[in-house]
Amino acid sequence: MKTNKWLIGIGLLIAMSVLAGGCGKKISPPPEPQLVKTVTVGGTMDSDTKTTYAGTVRGRYESKLAFQVGGRITARYVQLGSRVQRGQVLMTLNPQDLQSAVQQTQAQVDAATAQVKLAQENYGRFQKLYQEEAVSAVALDQAKTAYRQAAAQYQQALAARQLQRNQLAYTQLTADAPGVISFVNGDPGQVVAPGMPVLTLVHDGDWEVEIHVPENKVADFTVGKTVSVSFWALANAACRGMVREVAPMADPVTKTYTVRVSLWQPPAGMQLGMTAGVVNATAPKVPQGTYRLPLTAIYQTGNTPHVWVVTKNNRLQLQAVHILAFDDDAVQVGGLSAGAQVVTAGVNLLYEGEQVRTESEET
Repeated sequence: MKTNKWLIGIGLLIAMSVLAGGCGKKISPPPEPQLVKTVTVGGTMDSDTKTTYAGTVRGRYESKLAFQVGGRITARYVQLGSRVQRGQVLMTLNPQDLQSAVQQTQAQVDAATAQVKLAQENYGRFQKLYQEEAVSAVALDQAKTAYRQAAAQYQQALAARQLQRNQLAYTQLTADAPGVISFVNGDPGQVVAPGMPVLTLVHDGDWEVEIHVPENKVADFTVGKTVSVSFWALANAACRGMVREVAPMADPVTKTYTVRVSLWQPPAGMQLGMTAGVVNATAPKVPQGTYRLPLTAIYQTGNTPHVWVVTKNNRLQLQAVHILAFDDDAVQVGGLSAGAQVVTAGVNLLYEGEQVRTESEET
């Protein structure tokens, strides 16, 4: 009996020691609810979508200059970026062969001039002789025909000479308008063919921005639409622009459409060739009664898509939705109520009824 009391006493002492040791430890607070990113459907996600397209500042009118005759370039009087005036000589070809051709046609004109003068004098004599009945009417007609043939040959010689003079003049390439040289593709000693572009001249006047738009976005650009244009080299200085032209056919290689944007009051310091960003705002293509969500909001369980909805007491509730369409990095869904808060990230790490804190997304 005494032994049992002794054992009971030892047990009580051990229990009291354990309790005393436990009283010295601090109790850990409950974990803080997880922070989740959310978006309110029917709110910011339904605002306009803004897409930026990189482009280049170009002149509205550009001339690709080429010689109308072939030959060897003897001189180039301009460099890349040179400012020129209308009629200024930019390049020349070796004129030697064409000068010889002009001399040859001049000799033909001189010969034709002598022939027509002789035929005219002969025809005049035959007219007098015919009046004196010294020659027949047939002889007079022959003299008249010879004169007409000589006159025709003279006109032909004049035309040939003018043609060769024109060809000689084409050995000088001149500016068709005042502007700036933006491209050079010819150097002295180079042999060029007729029509081969050797210079590009950007005319003074209106400048614009050229962008290339993918075929699935070209419908967002219509002639006359207002856009915003910014310039990286000018500390992102911006101005408004208007879509002036949309190419009717895509580039066969890049499958993009060329769009040209006219600029309203461009910033000072803008130069040809600068990089520009054209911002195009488009309304989201969402049917009535549906909402756009980021793809990361969809939680697929089996064959049914779901989303996590945050309830009024900040607990998660899994709600089924039906997908209507995909739009780039977003999805159009139905089955949600306007104003619902939907989790947009980390959906695979959540569970039903979980207490969370919310952080609304900026869009």
